[in-house]
Amino acid sequence: MSRAETAPGPAGGAGAPVPAPPGEAAVRRPRPLWTFGLLRSEIVTTVRRWRTLALLGVLAAVPVLVGIAVKIETRGGSSAGGGGGPAFISQITNNGLFLVFTALAATLPFFLPMAVGVVAGDAIAGEAGAGTLRYLLVAPAGRTRLLLTKYTTVMVFCLLATLVVAVSALIVGALLFPLGDLTTISGTRIGFAEGLGRALLIALAVAASLIGVAALGLFVSTLTGSGIAAMATTVGLLITVQILDQIPQLHALQPYLFPHYWLSFADLMRDPVYWDDLTKNLELQVLYAAVFGSAAWARFAAKDISA
Repeated sequence: MSRAETAPGPAGGAGAPVPAPPGEAAVRRPRPLWTFGLLRSEIVTTVRRWRTLALLGVLAAVPVLVGIAVKIETRGGSSAGGGGGPAFISQITNNGLFLVFTALAATLPFFLPMAVGVVAGDAIAGEAGAGTLRYLLVAPAGRTRLLLTKYTTVMVFCLLATLVVAVSALIVGALLFPLGDLTTISGTRIGFAEGLGRALLIALAVAASLIGVAALGLFVSTLTGSGIAAMATTVGLLITVQILDQIPQLHALQPYLFPHYWLSFADLMRDPVYWDDLTKNLELQVLYAAVFGSAAWARFAAKDISA
């Protein structure tokens, strides 16, 4: 027993405990290092899950399938795409770097947001369903800090998933097709190094396009205690919004749907870059993040997690 525990109290008694200064227990706040430790733990736990690894594996396989399909189709000298297919697919045979752009265009409408929806939907609901959510809040984290940590983890996954697609496509493109200078949409020629820089910017733009899906999935995750229900609801909402964005009669509503400007990343391949739709996409994603992030915070702050 320490000296502080055996020191005489104000009423005498050698064994009387010394009372803590007023308000000391209430002022207990998480230290910054503890916060970074929680974030690191969440990221490592999310990435190590078999479900996450399976999603990343599927995303990495898409460029491989696209590259092999284009290689087989063009073996006899015919052009790739035949006037259809994802953006830039007809340019892959001339420069393998275009496979990066094609793979991102192919995965952005469904595969990438579906993967983000699964991870975001499971962020809170999965912890609640497993009974571990209340133990996370026993530590001096606070609900707001925990929610921000979960959202940051989902955003890290957005970037990781996008980079997995881009890197896989770059490797496959280099192995199956020639590399070198490339022609932009505007018809100008740029060097391979600048093309790589454009590819990195496109990957970042695609990752930023998933901000709204991440916030929506996190909000849905706070509404239920079942991770499977949250994931299914998020993916269902994603499909519904995608369908609404393709109905011509809803053209007045479509600019406010989060996937409407997703393919605006193609404007980064113009010379000069056309920023209008890229800016609108980023503004729309930030708006969705603010709305659904606030809704998630309001719901999570009032959520009963005693069970």
